[in-house]
Amino acid sequence: MLKFLASAAAAAALVSAGAAHAQAAKLNDAQIAHIAYTAGNIDIAAGKQALAKSKDKAVREFASEMVRDHTAVNDKALALVKKLHVTPQDNPTSQALSKDAKAKLDSYAKLNGKAFDKAYADNEVAYHKTVNGALETQLIPGAQNAELKSLLETGLKLFKEHQAHAEHLAATLK
Repeated sequence: MLKFLASAAAAAALVSAGAAHAQAAKLNDAQIAHIAYTAGNIDIAAGKQALAKSKDKAVREFASEMVRDHTAVNDKALALVKKLHVTPQDNPTSQALSKDAKAKLDSYAKLNGKAFDKAYADNEVAYHKTVNGALETQLIPGAQNAELKSLLETGLKLFKEHQAHAEHLAATLK
């Protein structure tokens, strides 16, 4: 568990560092779209992993919700960038998020049962707090296109609900 908490803290620091880089670098809309899409894909992958590993009904329901909702938001994002004729642009923040997520998924793959469930739920709390913070402080304020900004704001409302649900789930797991 201590290893997990250190991992969650490192992830939060990484996303915060990525957000600081994003602010310093003055991201354009194509980069912001890529970061948001990458963050969604990370949560989809984590949800799919939870569906494959967990036997806990509440964890599985939450994971299904994460896969469904983040897929829907990412689909809307892809439709928007296609409509705007924008190609999402990879950047150091997206790359750092992807690298950290791979390491986490690999470490969680070694866990089973209640240890996995608790690690997954705790990570979802930390991840949503961090992503929601980045949306509020960097990505939404940095977006220039009104439709992109609106999609990010809609996503933030949904992801705040995810955070609350993750907090409730994590509190019920021991």
